[in-house]
Amino acid sequence: MKRSKAGITGAAVLASLALAAAPGAGSAAAAATPATTAPAPSAALAAAAPATAAPAAAPLPPQPDLVTLLDGFTDFWTPDADYPLHGDVVDAEVLATNDQQVSWINTHATPAQQFAALQDAQYGLSPDGYDQSITISTGLGSVLGPLYVQGRQSGALPLTSALLSSTDGSAGAFVSTEAAKEAYSFPRPFLPSQQGASEPGPCDPATVNAASLQANRVGKPYANAEGDLDIVRVAPQLDDTHEFTAADVELDGDYEGLCTSGSFPSGHTTTAYQAGVTLATMLPELAPEILARASENGNDRLVLGVHSPLDIMGGRISGHASIAALWSSPDFVADSILPATAELRSYLEQQCGDTIAACAAEGDPYTNDPYGGSAMPGGTAQIVTDRASAVTVYEERMTYAFAPPGETGLAPAVPAGAENLLLTTFPGLSDEQRASVIAQTEIASGYALDTTPTGNGSWQRVDLAAATSATVQLNADGSVTVVAVGGAATVLPVPTPTPTPTPVPTAGPQPTPGSPSLADTGSGTIVPLGWALAALTAGVAAALAALLGSRRRLATARASVPSTDGDSPDSDSAHPSERRR
Repeated sequence: MKRSKAGITGAAVLASLALAAAPGAGSAAAAATPATTAPAPSAALAAAAPATAAPAAAPLPPQPDLVTLLDGFTDFWTPDADYPLHGDVVDAEVLATNDQQVSWINTHATPAQQFAALQDAQYGLSPDGYDQSITISTGLGSVLGPLYVQGRQSGALPLTSALLSSTDGSAGAFVSTEAAKEAYSFPRPFLPSQQGASEPGPCDPATVNAASLQANRVGKPYANAEGDLDIVRVAPQLDDTHEFTAADVELDGDYEGLCTSGSFPSGHTTTAYQAGVTLATMLPELAPEILARASENGNDRLVLGVHSPLDIMGGRISGHASIAALWSSPDFVADSILPATAELRSYLEQQCGDTIAACAAEGDPYTNDPYGGSAMPGGTAQIVTDRASAVTVYEERMTYAFAPPGETGLAPAVPAGAENLLLTTFPGLSDEQRASVIAQTEIASGYALDTTPTGNGSWQRVDLAAATSATVQLNADGSVTVVAVGGAATVLPVPTPTPTPTPVPTAGPQPTPGSPSLADTGSGTIVPLGWALAALTAGVAAALAALLGSRRRLATARASVPSTDGDSPDSDSAHPSERRR
């Protein structure tokens, strides 16, 4: 694998993952235009991959500093350094919206969504348990989802499990939210606001309460006379569906275990996005659906009433930044992500008997109707039926219909490394072009936790579901323009200039009946599509073998990308179930 001083190159990823220029499904323009995400068969990739019986530990890059990354939370809340879970309300309006939305979502979730939320709360060990990196399988659709679960739980995907596991995976459990939770010390929404209530165990309201928020809640329609939020605690249930494991699993929202830990940011949401974003880069054909499923996982913390929307936003930001750090580490990409990707893609294609895209198209896509058709205050019913609606719901959950408390109208602010999350979606684009796609698909500035004014980019604004579903027009000057989102990721070639008419037209060569179909490479050359796929696949084994044999670490890190115009492990305790809040 060729590694540049900045990191893994798109061309090298293109070769090693066998991502060929082929028409993208579901796009009229793509029918005659190379799409960057359609893969060639993975046989060569699998042949080049190492034996998977004993995954080797890959070096990890430094973790993002979540306390600094999320310090916009202090615009709304100032924690009391001496009194855990207490502090001062800085922005009463933002925190009121925070309360309103979690109360509405918690009390309007369907029984089916409550059950799914209990499933998504698990940090169980395979094969008799499961975690978020397995429940996210429904984002793959009705055909590939069960195959993914089968491979994970049977032990057939050791590299994939070692990478994605939300319990102990190198990517799935990469960062801990413990320090940030302690720093911001925000109370859970299910805690009583008054100190006189009685509750057994560690959740005694005499010491564990939301008294600092009481004045901001009294008199609101979503709280009682004492200022307690209208929150329903979802009762424990038995999962005997065997959807994610052959064993029966006791499900519990763990309210008593969560009450003493800080609410911001959500650790479950962080691990959900760590697994989800990583899986989306491994299966870019399904990235928008996988990301929407990760957003459902975060939203399920609101369904249980154990987190508030700001917590979920913080978890999404943390998850994205952490996986961008991993994709910005050439050694980790070479040693962990690409081998696991080869393993997973080969397994799914062998089990299904076709390409990833074709297998996904055979069944039903990811769907979700969390509130039985009712619309969230200021928002929608968040119903997912197809790719376009998946992107829409993902975007709504980036802000949860909060009014922007910050400065609006600012230029895009792409955080360093964000472009690397598009390496497998758009491997044929340059770093600058991928950063431009991120910039053009960002949400507006000014929403809660937006860090645009700092000059360091803003993870709050990165709409990865839109970026991974973008139709991108290449321009003659090397720039790119996003012309649509919500479809198959597609790159349209530079338009061919209209030639100046000549007095005597000359006839060019004409294709004969039965000749191969032609694909425009965007480079001014027309090549047979089938031949291009064959040539690319033939080079995969050598490219990946060279990648896996290289262990040279780079001396410099990726430079920051300038703006263009256009619950995780919460402690280090030994048992995984005690480390997640």
